[in-house]
Amino acid sequence: MDTGWYSAWRDEAFDQLDAKNMRLENDFRLGHWARYDYDLTDGKLRFSEDGVIKVVADIQIAGTTSAKAGNWRWGWADSNVPTQIISDAKLARSFGELSGLDELTQAFVTDTDDVEALGWGLTAVMVRICDALGAYRCPRSEGGGLYLTIKTIDWAS
Repeated sequence: MDTGWYSAWRDEAFDQLDAKNMRLENDFRLGHWARYDYDLTDGKLRFSEDGVIKVVADIQIAGTTSAKAGNWRWGWADSNVPTQIISDAKLARSFGELSGLDELTQAFVTDTDDVEALGWGLTAVMVRICDALGAYRCPRSEGGGLYLTIKTIDWAS
């Protein structure tokens, strides 16, 4: 299968994600709130200030990076994640299967040089495939991050 198109397509996906995230920052101040909390059971990401929720987003899990292991793990490969918030990750895997793209079909993708770039790159691919509004990265205590895609977002009522 010819996958020569994928590198440029992935770069375009990253550029698209960058533009989408800038819009989310401009419209909803993402990245500027004092606190964020995510709930994997109800698939919500909430941003708050002074104990008051300001913005609420519906999310899907793209995956996680580990600085220690130097890898990415797809959300669909984590048995601890509720199935309702990995449906988009499963769509990305299906796209990879149809297109012959190993990095979308392997549970773990290794990049010991820059796992953050790897995480953002694969999240951008998922955002493009699933037409998400953008993405958010939650840092992990051991290094790396949890990458979430944003499906809907609005001001809290």
